[in-house]
Order: sequence, then C-alpha cells, then structure tokens
Amino acid sequence: MRERVQEFHGGIMVSKVVIAGSALLGTMAMANAAQVPGELLVKFKNVKSINGLSKTYGFNVDRTIDLSYGQIHVLKVEQKNFGSLKTVLSEDPNVEYAEPNFIYSIVKPVEELNLDQILSPESQGFSNYTPSDPKFNSLWGLKNTGRNEPGRTSPGSVGADINALRAWSITKGSKSIKIAVIDTGIDYTHPDLVDNMWTNEAEANGTAGVDDDGNGYIDDIHGYDFANGDGDPKDGHSHGTHCAGTIGAVHNNDQGVAGVMADVTLVAVKFLTDAGSGTTENAIKSIDYATKVGVDIMSNSWGGGGFSQALMDSIQRASDAGIIFTAAAGNSRTDNDVRPHYPSNYEVENVISVAAHTAQDDLASFSCYGRNTVDIAAPGHRILSTVKNGGYKAFSGTSMATPHISGLLGLLVSQEGRMTHAAMRERLLATSVPVSAYRGKMVNGGRADAYNLLTDTRPVRNDPKPGQWKTITLTQNWETSHPYTDNANEERTFTIEGAKFIRLKVAKYELEKNYDYIQVSTKTRQPVAKVSGTGEAYTTDYVEGDTIVATFKSDRSVNKWGFLIEEVEVQY
Repeated sequence: MRERVQEFHGGIMVSKVVIAGSALLGTMAMANAAQVPGELLVKFKNVKSINGLSKTYGFNVDRTIDLSYGQIHVLKVEQKNFGSLKTVLSEDPNVEYAEPNFIYSIVKPVEELNLDQILSPESQGFSNYTPSDPKFNSLWGLKNTGRNEPGRTSPGSVGADINALRAWSITKGSKSIKIAVIDTGIDYTHPDLVDNMWTNEAEANGTAGVDDDGNGYIDDIHGYDFANGDGDPKDGHSHGTHCAGTIGAVHNNDQGVAGVMADVTLVAVKFLTDAGSGTTENAIKSIDYATKVGVDIMSNSWGGGGFSQALMDSIQRASDAGIIFTAAAGNSRTDNDVRPHYPSNYEVENVISVAAHTAQDDLASFSCYGRNTVDIAAPGHRILSTVKNGGYKAFSGTSMATPHISGLLGLLVSQEGRMTHAAMRERLLATSVPVSAYRGKMVNGGRADAYNLLTDTRPVRNDPKPGQWKTITLTQNWETSHPYTDNANEERTFTIEGAKFIRLKVAKYELEKNYDYIQVSTKTRQPVAKVSGTGEAYTTDYVEGDTIVATFKSDRSVNKWGFLIEEVEVQY
C-alpha cells in the first residue's frame, strides 16, 4: 500500500510516496529478488535473547556484522526452512526484523561505445572556464553544442546540459568535499583521478597489515573493499571508475576528460565485485564506513533486491549525519511509483533519485521514471568518462546520470556548506529547467542546472498552484461496460469554461496492463499521460487550458472490468 504525501517548500510542491507497510512490500518483492541462498539477516532487540531464540527456533548464527550503530546477525538456514524461519522471527517481539541477504548489482549500462566511435570536435572556445582536457568537447552533459554527443546519430539540443561552464565561473569545487563512490571501486591510479583521490595518511604512512588509525579497517589508504574484505578498493570492472570520472576527473591536466568538480576528494568504497554484484551485508557495511570517514555525499549507481529495513536503516544513519545519498533510478524503463526500485525508492530525506536524459533533451528510453518517486533528470546517455587501466569509454544509463547530480551537489556544498536535506532538495528541484518531455515523469519535471543551483535561480514554471485544485462532478459519468468490449476506441472531451488547468480523476480502473488504456491528451491531441493496469482514485497528469481529451482503447484479447470516471479537477 502506498500513500501519497505532498510537502510544500518555498512555493514548490515536493511530492513523495510514503511506503506504508514496508514489510509487506518487501515480502511481495522477495519472490523475484535475487538473494544469497540460505542467508537471513536478523536484527535482535536484545543480543542476550539470541541463545534462547536459537534453542526455540533451531538456528545458528553464522557471523555478526558489527556496525557503528549496533549489530546485525547472519543466520545460515536450509533453504526449505527459510520462509518459515523468517516468518516466525519477524513476528517475535525480541526481533526488530528478519530479511534475506539481497543481491544488488550495478545499474548496468545499456550501451558502451569504444574510443573509435567517439567524436572529439575541435575546441570552440566556449568560455574562459573551458578545461584544456583533450576529450572535454565530447562531454555533452557539461556543454551540449548540439553536435558533440559521442557516436551521435541525430543532432542534440543546444544547451541541454548541466550548464557547467557558467557554474564554474562561481566555483569548481573544493578538496574539502568528500564524495564516496559506493560501487565496484575506483582505479585510483588513473591519471585523471589520482590527484583527487582520498588518501588516509595514517595508513599510507603506517605499517602494512596494521590498522594504523584504529578505525577498524586495515590499510584503507584510498577506501575499502567490502566485496573482498581488504583495504584495496581497486576497480576491476570499470563501472565505479566511470562514475568517479564524471564526478571529479581532474581539469586541465591534458589527460582526457573533466569532471563536474575540478576539485574534490573521492573515497573508493567497493562492495560490488568485479563481476558487478554485491550483497545487502556489504552494502550496509559500505554505507557505515563512508559515514564513519565523514563524507559529504554518497553516490550510488546500483540497485536490486526487495525492501530491506537493514539497508534503509543504514541510509537513515547517513542522513542523520548530514550526508546526501544520490541513487540511480534504474534502467528498466518502468514506473518506480508502481514498481519500487531500491535504494532510490527509500523514503529517507537524504535520498535523491536520478533519471537519465539524452543529448536531445528527452528522457532516455531505458530510464525508470516516477512522478512521485524520481526527483530529477541528468545527462545519462553516451557519457564519456574514465574506466579501469587508465582508459576512457562512453556508457549509457541512470548510473551515468547519478554522478552528475553527485558532483553538482558537491559544488553546492563547496560554495555554501551543508544545508538541511529538505532545503537542499527543494533548491535542487526548484532550480531545475522545466522540460515538457519530463513532465509527469518526475517530481518537478525538470533537468538539473548547476548554475541555477549555485545562484538559486528559479525558472518560471507555468504550473498549477499546489493545493488549489477544485473538484468538478461530471453531469454524466464516463464508464465502460463491465467487462468492456474488444477493440474499443472511445473518445470523450471534457471542457470546463475558464479553467487554466484540467485533469481527470479515475475513480476505479481495471485494464489489461500495457494493452488496454486511457490516453489523456490536450485539445490539439498531444498525449500527456496513459492509464493502464489496476488502481483506484487515480489523478492523471494535467493539461493547460479548459479542455482535456481522453481516449479509451482495447485490443482483442483480455477484457477486464473497465473504468469509472465521475470527476475532473481544475484550477482557474
């Protein structure tokens, strides 16, 4: 069950979806979510009760996860007994939660371009702040000329970028800002990254094999590898290195690309293996580690699993410490309002969920979306960045969009210091550039703009005013037969004189998902939304003006209950 909550900050609506009955959502997702066979993560309210519960339920603790805020125990369970043990432990008053050890993976790039496919136009002297790095002119996400997308097949939209050059006239970042890349590690010897890597001086100047700084981690010079349990987070995959380069590849060092931040301190936190996968256990260890070392931002281009209370708790601890948590929305082109994607869907105040847009200023075809659960769009298609072994490649995915936002927020923190998560989120969304292609696909229908963010410039939005919708009861309901017929093609036009904005309220609908649908359009028949599947009390996206056109279409196969529309909502 999901409950929509609308919060208002400085005149902008920040709409969220609160997960009610999170355990139920998690249970529903577990059947399909990858997990480590036979491993159950359990948080006991009192560790003194473990021995008694062990005798009662017949389990053994395999290992203990020591975190800064307590312990989580890993139980080894025969797979045939897994479900029943999880159920009885979840219901026991001595247990906070019991859940699978989920498996997560990189939000896998949907496209990879080799260097021979990458266009490198000659420098056009964009401004005095243009880096001299030889491949900068292929970084359309920082400066979109309309013709500098790697491997482009169609013209880009000039200016559909994060407006980096203007932002750099204000700040290029600061080495005092620490950003943890929680991923497959980082190639910390990469010539474009080495000067921006975090160095734990106590360990670097200490004795090998000794925890010189006493933080519980041996030889964590540039971060830590939780996938292999050692102090060497070297990237053997490339995904984490690619994300790191977008955040903070060094400027003007003649080594290839440039990051959103010229100056930053990158902390390599590896929990995804060189094959690109990792567990809940190592994810929460990674977040706890990054919290301990005092990062300002955690960049997370990974996902999977069902709802995990353990993972959500670790993110909440980071939030309590004032740390921003950016997260990729996912590449399955689905609606995260309906099908949650974790960790980007966690309802924790510091989580920023990021969709991907193209050089043509469209939502990327692979990108997940959600008008209540995805916050903002950033460049994520054919993004050139660093990879392992000192190389460069262009990848596509929300994984590539997320580090753009991590770097952009790093610029903000370097300029103004930390702010409350609510204030930071409100400013990020309010300063985004509104684009019709993103409307209804994310919270504020915009793409990120670094200059607007730093200067708190808020583009004019011709949007409805939050809280001012008025409900109009229709003189005649629009309702299908129950069930509806094959090959339906019905259209209705609803006009409320004097209305500036109008939207439909669907009281109930039960339609064959993806095949039968209600399409909502403007007076000129420009589609703005589709309704399919099953739901109640659903409000469609709005159209400008006093008229909204709705069309119902069905195919020849499955005929379900249909729909009922009794009301519209308007603003004058």
